[in-house]
Amino acid sequence: MITKTYCTAAFLILALAGAFEAQPVRAQDDTDQGRVLAYTCMGCHGIEGYRNAYPSYRVPRLGGQKSAYIKSALIAYRNGNRPHPTMQAQGGSLSDADIDQLAAWFESRATASDDVVADDVAGFAPAAVCVSCHGVAGAAVEPQPPVLSGQQEEYLVHALGQYKVGKRTGTVMAAFAAGLSDADVATIAAFYASRDGLTTPDKDR
Repeated sequence: MITKTYCTAAFLILALAGAFEAQPVRAQDDTDQGRVLAYTCMGCHGIEGYRNAYPSYRVPRLGGQKSAYIKSALIAYRNGNRPHPTMQAQGGSLSDADIDQLAAWFESRATASDDVVADDVAGFAPAAVCVSCHGVAGAAVEPQPPVLSGQQEEYLVHALGQYKVGKRTGTVMAAFAAGLSDADVATIAAFYASRDGLTTPDKDR
């Protein structure tokens, strides 16, 4: 005889199993919708070597960037913590769900990580501190730092310069960058840009 308690337990098990199976579907939905939302982003970020007009620097590569970091960056633009009129307008037009979907799509475009260890920075002394977060040792760091490997060298110089003078706020990077010389910034940017990692995403995929 099947008891009421047994039926209830069986129902709960089936419901939980359904919930776990639904997660990948939702992730795929986010990625698909992110591709649609990224249409406007790709006018700059989908063109290899595309330059920001003023100041002039190559826009960042986003293919394979961590979704958590893309979310935090877009929210920072939306909140005014990052100074870029176009990106502030873009961020201000996005809901939290839009940002989640965009981040999922860009992350899915490539496999990228900072697989850097201390030995890799021999000859790049200013980058020695960076690897504690932007390297193998930083895998568990929260909030998740961005992948730097493969990033545009000019963009890294620009971003570190903004942190250095306080134009970007809300992260530990402002305090770290304040102590860097222009030569240090150039060395760090050259080191990470020379490594495999981030890519310019294909706007047709």
